[in-house]
Amino acid sequence: MANNTITITREELEELREAFQKVDIDNSGFVNDYELQQLFKEANLPLPGYRVREIIEKIFTAADRNKDGKIDFEEFVGLAQELKSKEVSRTFRRSITRKQGITALGGTSSISSQGTQHSYSDEEKVAFVNWLNKVLKDDPDCQHLLPMNPSNNSLFTSLRDGILLCKMINLSQPDTIDERAINKTKLTPFTISENINLALNSASAIGCTVVNIGAHDLQEGKPHLVLGLLWQIIKAGLFADIEISKNEALIALLKDGETLEDLMKLSPEELLLRWVNYHLTNAQWSNINNFSSDIKDSKAYFHLLREIAPKNEVDIDFAGFNEPNDIKRANYMLNQADKLGCRQFVTPSDVASGNPKLNLAFVANLFNMYPALHSTNGYDFNAIEGETNEERTFRNWMNSLGVNPYVNHLYSDLTDAVIIFQLYDRSRVTVSWDRVNKPPYPPLGAHMRKLENCNYAVELGRNKARFSLVGICGHNLYEGNHTLTLALVWQLMRRYTLNVLCDLGEGEKIDDRTIINWVNETLKGANKNTFITSFRDKSISTSLPVLDLIDAIAPKAVNAEMVKRDNLSDGDKMKNAKYAISIARKIGARIYALPDDLVEVKPKMVMTVFACLMGKGLNKLK
Repeated sequence: MANNTITITREELEELREAFQKVDIDNSGFVNDYELQQLFKEANLPLPGYRVREIIEKIFTAADRNKDGKIDFEEFVGLAQELKSKEVSRTFRRSITRKQGITALGGTSSISSQGTQHSYSDEEKVAFVNWLNKVLKDDPDCQHLLPMNPSNNSLFTSLRDGILLCKMINLSQPDTIDERAINKTKLTPFTISENINLALNSASAIGCTVVNIGAHDLQEGKPHLVLGLLWQIIKAGLFADIEISKNEALIALLKDGETLEDLMKLSPEELLLRWVNYHLTNAQWSNINNFSSDIKDSKAYFHLLREIAPKNEVDIDFAGFNEPNDIKRANYMLNQADKLGCRQFVTPSDVASGNPKLNLAFVANLFNMYPALHSTNGYDFNAIEGETNEERTFRNWMNSLGVNPYVNHLYSDLTDAVIIFQLYDRSRVTVSWDRVNKPPYPPLGAHMRKLENCNYAVELGRNKARFSLVGICGHNLYEGNHTLTLALVWQLMRRYTLNVLCDLGEGEKIDDRTIINWVNETLKGANKNTFITSFRDKSISTSLPVLDLIDAIAPKAVNAEMVKRDNLSDGDKMKNAKYAISIARKIGARIYALPDDLVEVKPKMVMTVFACLMGKGLNKLK
């Protein structure tokens, strides 16, 4: 960079980091080019669309050192310096003072891969500590760690053995981890590492992005990574039932002129906002547009609490409603929330400052405890199709890779193909990003731009990836055709999985027969009696071939006493499957399949299980 480049001040650096983290919602460490407009907006530099496109074409190209269509924080800072040198610095600094409650780590103002300064929110740390203390207080396996002190760094040290993380994952998504797989006593560095592998791979399986987090990061208690992972796990639990197929009462939120399909496309955040406004309308109070600036005075919360509180059981007192001080008023409000057992995630200061993340968690917890919705608007709940296990697995796989935006609904969220292009990138299919129409789309022509993307996505699949896409056209993706969208997504996941094996096999082509032969040779070499003839082999329903393969790859990983081998009932098969998948994750295999996939011998998911274990076995040999 030229010597006359204007320097980014320490204060501006913190503001840039805060803006970057807001856009990088999955903590992947990267922001895509199509998110640049939102990033500028968060950095208090809102630019018109044409100006952003110019920057993407000119300055962004120079900033993107890896030429991958995305930039990391260091590249963003370089871009910011370039912008400052082009006479836009006067609009760069925020008009508000720097937020309090940010703890900086590192102590160096230079930006490099070795000297990047990370920051974390003290408010988030306090909120998460209090939540963990509450939900795990009765768990006997956590008594040596709880209660944690929110005023010190005990959160970061308490997660080092992996037990708390495993427990949190199971609270968010029950039965994700088989408790028998967790090392709980006589912990050693090796068994602790196993616990953390189990936690990270299980977090990935429920859709958390862990691509930049390793076992050593958690053992070292790196605050920004710990808090980022914890938030993803907590949010997964809070949002689990904010979906129409799991909560028929949400149908009451339909607006005039809307169809049920329209409502089902909304994200959990959008549904929560609509839920709050539903009750505010009933209370004859002004609606809100966000969980930040619009709730700072706590008055919407007062009305929400009164609407959802069980009538004749809990009296919501408005005595503090007209208190002139925001923080004191928020405290009065939280005292009322405490009557419902829902004073979690926020302090009075978090409400008054409009902390969006913690207020979202506060509202989600309120919804889960007291939805206070009754009407279904005449819809037959039984006619609503919920997400299948296969669809959930694909969606979690996408989200674990850090695609942006987050995929809440597999079909409606893929209709502009932007997510599909990101999956092509991660599957090593070259995408010409200059051909991709990126959001936000103009009101006129949005349909055509999305359809152009979908056509290009199918073209890439046919011509570059060599996928079998017979009868599939871009219009099928745009319309969210379930069967045809799944056909493309499965081939993307398969390609992504096989790429890992090709790397370990030094470029050797890998197919189903290669994997099956390797499985059988490995089992035979370890003197096991099990084998498979295909990914449809009925013996897989017992999970014994999987467990024996794990034992062959990582001797002593499988506790033989936990495995039932003879006269297996359906319940025994399910227990074996749960144990097999958890042990596979524990030895480092990133498996997305569910126990049901093994018991029911679903060939697609079975293939990914054996492929991941093959990858683990080949990696061990190296």
